[in-house]
Amino acid sequence: QLQLVESGGGSVQQGGSLRLSCAVSESYLEYVVIGWFRQAPGKEREGVSCISGSDGSTYTEDSVMGRFTISRSNAMSTVYLQMNNLKPDDTAVYYCAAAKTRSIQGLCTTPQKFADWGQGTQVTVSS
Repeated sequence: QLQLVESGGGSVQQGGSLRLSCAVSESYLEYVVIGWFRQAPGKEREGVSCISGSDGSTYTEDSVMGRFTISRSNAMSTVYLQMNNLKPDDTAVYYCAAAKTRSIQGLCTTPQKFADWGQGTQVTVSS
């Protein structure tokens, strides 16, 4: 079981930026996909962006495309989510999670396929 710890959340005004970090308990993980998810009050958890440990391929959800960028350290020990031009609709608890698979295909839209989760970090965007 992987341990994941998120950091970097906070409160910003609309148009601001934040960078979230997800520290992963193991390194050089090829057979893993790390994803960022978010859950706003009263809404279901949704996938934001995912990255593959095997080939670095990524998936980014349409509503944040062009504003959010996922990246990883060389050893895949840390996964980042750079969030620019933040909007009030981005307000949520952000989680990182791990799925032990090489293929990112169809994975990021299905939180149930991720077995290991961090505790979450709050992001609040004010207008």
